[in-house]
Amino acid sequence: MDIRQEFVNVCEQKGNARKESAPLVPDDATLLFTNAGMVPFKTVFTGEIPAPTPPRATSSQTCIRAGGKHNDLENVGFTNRHHTFFEMLGNFSFGDYFKEEAIAYAWEFITEVLKLPVDKLWVTVHDSDDEAQEIWEKHIAADRIMRLGDADNFWQMGDTGPCGPCSEIFYDQGAEHFNSLEDKMGGEGDRFLEIWNLVFMQYERDASGTLNPLPKPSIDTGMGLERVVAVMEGKISNYDSSYFMPLIDEVSTLSGKKYVYDEGASFRVIADHIRAVSFLIAQGVNFDKEGRGYVLRRILRRAVRHGYLLGIKEPFMFKLVDTLGDIMGKQYPYLIEKSDNIKEIIRLEEQRFFKTIASGLELFSKELVNTKEVFSGEVAFKLYDTFGFPLDLTEDMLKEEGKRVDIDAFDALMKSQRERAKAAWKGSGDDAVSGDFKALLEQFGHNEFIGYTTLNAHVEVLALLDERYQRVDVLNAGDKGWIFLDKTPFYAQSGGQVGDSGEIVGKAKILDTKKFFELNLSEVEVYDSLKVGERVEVAVSATRKEIQRHHSATHLLHSALKEILGSHVSQAGSLNDDKRLRFDFSHPKALSVEELEKIEVFVNDAIANGLEAKTEIMSIQEAKNSGAMALFGEKYGDEVRVVSVGEVSKELCGGTHVNNAAEIGAFFITKESGVSAGVRRIEAVCSRAAYAYAKEIRENFLKVASEVKNTDPLLGVNRLKSEIKTLKSEIQSLQSSTKAELTFANIAGVDVAVEVVESGDIKTMIDELKNQKESLAVLLLQKKGDKVMMAAGVKNAPAKAGAWIKEVAPIVGGGGGGRDDFAQAGGKDASKINEAKAKALAFIKATLS
Repeated sequence: MDIRQEFVNVCEQKGNARKESAPLVPDDATLLFTNAGMVPFKTVFTGEIPAPTPPRATSSQTCIRAGGKHNDLENVGFTNRHHTFFEMLGNFSFGDYFKEEAIAYAWEFITEVLKLPVDKLWVTVHDSDDEAQEIWEKHIAADRIMRLGDADNFWQMGDTGPCGPCSEIFYDQGAEHFNSLEDKMGGEGDRFLEIWNLVFMQYERDASGTLNPLPKPSIDTGMGLERVVAVMEGKISNYDSSYFMPLIDEVSTLSGKKYVYDEGASFRVIADHIRAVSFLIAQGVNFDKEGRGYVLRRILRRAVRHGYLLGIKEPFMFKLVDTLGDIMGKQYPYLIEKSDNIKEIIRLEEQRFFKTIASGLELFSKELVNTKEVFSGEVAFKLYDTFGFPLDLTEDMLKEEGKRVDIDAFDALMKSQRERAKAAWKGSGDDAVSGDFKALLEQFGHNEFIGYTTLNAHVEVLALLDERYQRVDVLNAGDKGWIFLDKTPFYAQSGGQVGDSGEIVGKAKILDTKKFFELNLSEVEVYDSLKVGERVEVAVSATRKEIQRHHSATHLLHSALKEILGSHVSQAGSLNDDKRLRFDFSHPKALSVEELEKIEVFVNDAIANGLEAKTEIMSIQEAKNSGAMALFGEKYGDEVRVVSVGEVSKELCGGTHVNNAAEIGAFFITKESGVSAGVRRIEAVCSRAAYAYAKEIRENFLKVASEVKNTDPLLGVNRLKSEIKTLKSEIQSLQSSTKAELTFANIAGVDVAVEVVESGDIKTMIDELKNQKESLAVLLLQKKGDKVMMAAGVKNAPAKAGAWIKEVAPIVGGGGGGRDDFAQAGGKDASKINEAKAKALAFIKATLS
């Protein structure tokens, strides 16, 4: 089915005039590109031009979102459905049909033409839109309609102008694919996919914010073609559909690398960006240093950089133009007609960029080694000025590393450079691959990890790197650096498990082990020289056993959480070292004491029962079919390791583990806390760390028992609590017995007292006086070190305690207030307490007289 054509044909049958896709460069000074289907009709909706005849239309509009306010560039390739270029199917009514027809047309197309199952469809309406709710109930069950607020279901063009509620149609992609807490209707997850938005433009918002009903309300609907095609083809990702896979397959051919979705962001970036680049060039946009041409350059160079990551070291984007023509040329013939021109323009721009990209990436990599959080603005500027890296390309690469650029320094250099010509960079003269991990990959490929079966080995030193990751032939005594072995028993940090430490027997300490571009490298501290090419004996530290015990305990904990809290639990992060484990998971609230106890019991039962642990190698599909848990966000190859502990745990995992749960020894939860909204964290210990934890608790227990002088500390603590309670009671009695006798004066029938009291609770005193007196005005002051406390109470008298306090408190450098019948305050200057007393008495006399 050609969904694009089916849509416009059906809408045309409803009297909507078919409109060709408008140019990507709109006739609108406020927009960089056409970014929505309604943009060509904007002046109609705003009333700047009359409605066309007929006053209804339909189109499949090409759109770009890669600059300005609507910019999806940084998300492209890393999500299922963000694109720089996309097509928006839409039907529009300019004061003609309204909600009844718009909803009916949408429902008819989705259920009768596309034949999407009704039990997969959901609808949202604005929480104030009873009319839309009532209309929708003619088509779909009320319990499949959700009301949402302005943030989700109200559309407006700007701060003023046409606006109104909207209604969105969602497609349920299935719980089997999504299991986070946000994968619900109204949530932020991807399970419920918005496929069509119906905007009901029924108001005009004026400058004051008032919504005024429009005499002829309009309709603006938008349905992303790429999303619908993916849904119809049964794809979770737009990129897996027939609109993108031919391009991805061609990238795979050009790179010589197989496309695997979880590792394929670069393939998707390229497949998306060739669409945007080709259409913009076909429509007359050229590469430039500013404006739309600069956005075009940014898109192409971002794609080229991702091609470089795939190993493509020569112009290649232009080679994808013909494949794009095969996919979209029938609908947009100008892609084929202008293909030779498009290819040549792209090839020349790629050629310019490839002249500098290798050196630029080398400079970036060298500076990245020195970067903790903030990347040098000077280096970012050099990348821009000398190597042609747009700033956001550098920011994009840093985002992958969790770092950011010093933007202030960059801007300062940019400003000064505008007055000067660019300085041509001649290069450093160094070997272009020196210090680059790519050199190791090109020469040796990935080294083999043998640590699943052995902790000791005789191996060859293939390469040495200094602390800046540059290759050296020798590391001498006292040096630190990195060693690359032909095969290694040292596990590299990944999957939450820390990297191994150990030794190169007689030569160096292994401090840590990490992966760099899938190369397994160990950090060394040398005490005898190491040379490239020599064979050495290596040994993994005994801490590995403790690490893997914590890792296996983490698997049992994960199963316990799902069993006790529910299947909604999913891993959100973990850490396993030799002293502890940390496990982050999705859950909406703090765990109760009872839940934590059940989790501990679950894990310790598995340990006590000595459940066998085993590892199997199988295909990813076999693993999933076997019921193994695959963690969201993890990357898996064609073959995976499946780790099982008895019948209680089964997960895809590349880490190291015990052979039997009994090796874990014991398991204690040490802390439960919140990480962020909907994410909880459990910290725990096992094995030797569990013994140390229990030993510390026992020692503290004995110390408490000694302090409270009771072999049963609880009895001792309860005895102390009882004694404290008795002492408090005695203190209160003592304070009451030493209360000052207050002197009262009767003023206009009101008992008045203003006194400084030495001890007691002045608030309690005032409360007691209110119970004793029929008509009362009292203000008490009390020194508290060098500060002053005061309180006033009024009962059945023409005075206000709050006003009284506000009048007096400033004298002692304080402030306060309260109700008419009671108020209190504090002050900083106790030396003026008598002056405050005099002021209080004068005020109340004047008030009552």
